[in-house]
Amino acid sequence: MDEIELRNLLTVARFKFAKSMPKIPHHYTLRETWDDATFAEAVIAIRKYGVPRRFGNRMYIYYDFNGNSYWTMGDTINNTILINRAEKVD
Repeated sequence: MDEIELRNLLTVARFKFAKSMPKIPHHYTLRETWDDATFAEAVIAIRKYGVPRRFGNRMYIYYDFNGNSYWTMGDTINNTILINRAEKVD
């Protein structure tokens, strides 16, 4: 998957507000709402085109696009169930 396709998919994906974490406002999209193979490809692309950044005491791979950062929790591709999105903080 190239970056253009990744950006198109992230633009049209259905994201929900993570209301269980109001002090860390972000949204997420669930694998179950995607075609499974496409979701896996998107996760791979986020990790390929993203950059490592620290959040607390952990490192995550963030893909920045259109004022937002996208990331997963770092699990294996098969065990990744969501993609997170939050407004990019500089």
